[in-house]
Amino acid sequence: MQPEDLMRHPGHLLRRALQAMNQLWDEEVSRTITSPQFAALNALYGEPGLDQRTLGQRVSLDRSTMAEVVSRLAARGLIRSERDARDGRRKVIGLTPKGVSTVRQLIPRTHAMTERLVGPLDAKQRDELLCLLTSVVRANERR
Repeated sequence: MQPEDLMRHPGHLLRRALQAMNQLWDEEVSRTITSPQFAALNALYGEPGLDQRTLGQRVSLDRSTMAEVVSRLAARGLIRSERDARDGRRKVIGLTPKGVSTVRQLIPRTHAMTERLVGPLDAKQRDELLCLLTSVVRANERR
C-alpha cells in the first residue's frame, strides 16, 4: 500500500487553508480580536440587541464558546448586556461605542486579509470557492 497524497485530501487542505487564514488574520486584521470575536461584533453591528443564544446561532458558535466570546468582549469593553425591557428573563447584547469603533476599524482589515488569502484566484474562481465552501458547510451543519 502506498502512502496517501495529502494534497488530494480535502480535510488536509482545509486545515492548511485555515492555518493560512489564521496567519493572515494575525498579520492583517488583529492579534487581539479573534475571528470568532469579530464574527460576534460584526453580527451585533448589523443586528443590535441580540440575546446570547441567538448571537451564537448567527455566528455558528456553540453555547460554551459563545459564552467565552461574550465574556472576553465584555471584559474589553466592546459589548454590554442588559435585561430586555419586554422580557426580563432575556438579556440583550449590544456594542458599546468602543465596540462600534473597533468593528468599523476591523471590517476593512478583513477585506485586506481576504484579498491576500484568495488573491491568486480570479473572480470566477473566488465565486466557485465560496459556493463550494458554503455547500460543504451547509451539508455538515449540525441541526
